[in-house]
Amino acid sequence: MAIKAETKKVTKAPALEAPVYSMEGKEVSKIALPAELFGAPWRSDLVHQVVTGMQANKRQNRAHTKDRSEVSGGGKKPWKQKGTGQARHGSSRSPIWRHGGVTFGPRNERDYREKINKKMRVAALASVLSKKAADGEVIFVDALSFSAPKTGDAKQFVAALAKGASAGRLATNKKNAALVALSSYETNAIKSFRNLGNLMTEEVRNLNPVDVMAHKYLIIENPEASLKALSARAKK
Repeated sequence: MAIKAETKKVTKAPALEAPVYSMEGKEVSKIALPAELFGAPWRSDLVHQVVTGMQANKRQNRAHTKDRSEVSGGGKKPWKQKGTGQARHGSSRSPIWRHGGVTFGPRNERDYREKINKKMRVAALASVLSKKAADGEVIFVDALSFSAPKTGDAKQFVAALAKGASAGRLATNKKNAALVALSSYETNAIKSFRNLGNLMTEEVRNLNPVDVMAHKYLIIENPEASLKALSARAKK
């Protein structure tokens, strides 16, 4: 008797899609989001490990104390070894003396750097981007074109985008409101946003979990080129 093999239906995940806005805050099109960047699961343990590692790698070790060999003075024996009735001492710069060297104090030779694997860094960025997109905190803009560096034009753009994308906190947050990710280095755009203390600009190729998580919204300019660059990073 022949036994028929059961066939399971494979359900495809729904296509990820997001609106694209103009500088006037109007929706002009939609763009399909790559699943490897915006469909990844949230992995808090991995994100925590990568973020703390990146912060440790940026840490500058300035605290430094001198030991008994580095403090000045103390070349002569304070008193002879025997016959004075006092404890034996060889130097007045011993750690138990006033103005002496420091024992087990912080030294600037300490290295706080941590190794972060490339795959871990990419997976953490994808997890953060997916979480941001799921929370509605990723906004795509077709182009950011400023004829000249003008802070006023940047303010108008932020206000229009906040209204059009229904992102009220983009215009009200006084700190870390948004990270503007540019597809390439644009001098006028960077200088226009520079005087806005609640915004930060960065190129898409330099996006990292620390900067993305530090801001409420992520504004991605020229989404086709930007997503292509991000996908290339994810495949390396």
